[in-house]
Amino acid sequence: QVQLEESGGGLVQAGGSLRLSCAASGRTFSTYGMGWFRQAPGKEREFVAAISTSGSSTYYADSVKGRFTISRDNAKNTVYLRMNSLKPEDTAVYYCGTGPSGRSLMTNPPLASGQGTQVTVSS
Repeated sequence: QVQLEESGGGLVQAGGSLRLSCAASGRTFSTYGMGWFRQAPGKEREFVAAISTSGSSTYYADSVKGRFTISRDNAKNTVYLRMNSLKPEDTAVYYCGTGPSGRSLMTNPPLASGQGTQVTVSS
């Protein structure tokens, strides 16, 4: 089973940017749809963005559409989340996860996920 490790979180002011990375182990990375999820204190984990196996299709939650961009590099077994125009309500632990397709991750929990990386946006 693929193992995932997120990085790139931190503290940023509102309006700032961050890029999260998720490195995957194993040779099967390119066969998985990949996604990002987040969980704020006291809230359930929610879908943020997903990408197809080839990277040709992307999917976003309405709350981040136009501000966040998901991408992947199959040669590096890595998926990224570029976050611009960050808002305090984006504060959460961000997780990457795998799925049979990118679209499936919009409505289903990931098959596997990492430990997460904290993103804190100050006002």
